[in-house]
Amino acid sequence: MLGYLAKRLGYYVALLLAAVFLSYGLTSAALDPRAYFDGKQPRPPAASVERQLDMLGINDHQPLLDRFGHWADRAFLHGDFGRTIDDTSVNAEFGRRIGVSLRLLLIGTLLGTLLGVLAGAWGAVRQYRFSDRVMTLFSFLLLSAPVFLVALLLKNGAIAVNQAAGTQLIRFTGENTPGLAGGLGPQLWDRAVHLLLPTLSIALGAIASYSRYQRNTMLDVLGADYLRTAEAKGLSRRRALLKHGLRTALIPMSTFFAYGFLGLFTGATFTEAIFGWHGMGEWFISAVAREDINSVVLVNLFAAVVVLFSGFLADLLHAALDPRVRSAR
Repeated sequence: MLGYLAKRLGYYVALLLAAVFLSYGLTSAALDPRAYFDGKQPRPPAASVERQLDMLGINDHQPLLDRFGHWADRAFLHGDFGRTIDDTSVNAEFGRRIGVSLRLLLIGTLLGTLLGVLAGAWGAVRQYRFSDRVMTLFSFLLLSAPVFLVALLLKNGAIAVNQAAGTQLIRFTGENTPGLAGGLGPQLWDRAVHLLLPTLSIALGAIASYSRYQRNTMLDVLGADYLRTAEAKGLSRRRALLKHGLRTALIPMSTFFAYGFLGLFTGATFTEAIFGWHGMGEWFISAVAREDINSVVLVNLFAAVVVLFSGFLADLLHAALDPRVRSAR
């Protein structure tokens, strides 16, 4: 098992390096930092623009491989990801943003994955019954709706609830209430209230996606011989399903989780913008608008690390569920 995981980890490191190089090359080709300075009033002198671009390491008059080499040397050997186009530290901005995005992604993903797997397994066991049809309709509606539409519907629903109640029951703008007084308890409660709708926006999409896939994989194992054998040996239907059926049905879900996480990360970008969370998604949109190459590359690197790490976790889950992987040499 350790050999299998070590080999997978090596693949992910190679993929990460390839992703970083491609991201830097494509970002450098697509963005034009000179346009940012040309749009300033008054327009800075050409010599000043050249010095600024050289200092930032994004001067397009230098060969791309040279620029990437200098950036990679600073980033991977010294942990310095450069300066933003406004000449502030990219590392400092990343430090402010990463906690915001991780709170949304981790809570929303864990909640959506758990509920999606349970709902899919429940729907498979109760195939074609009323609860299964309701879950199917619910899932297809969510899957057909864009992420930003779901977020806007949740936001409008919260506004309607607040208006009907005559008070601010659900807060949905920002991470917390500015200037809120009180101890730790009120502060935590305020953050939890602000976290409710953004987390729900991410979790709903995950529930819809994972429930459909889990339902299909669970249906594949319901009529398996090993389940009938387990019941014939004295296990109840429920215990046989939980101990043998669900475990087997979760194996392909581990792979689906790894590849589905990128969609959740993309959805979080729209969620942050709609609910006023200043995370990595908002930073990415702002950096693209300002032709900020170093910031865009770091956001892409963060996304690659998150997705590949989720893939490694999926491999761990696969190894835990499938004894053939654990015994592989």
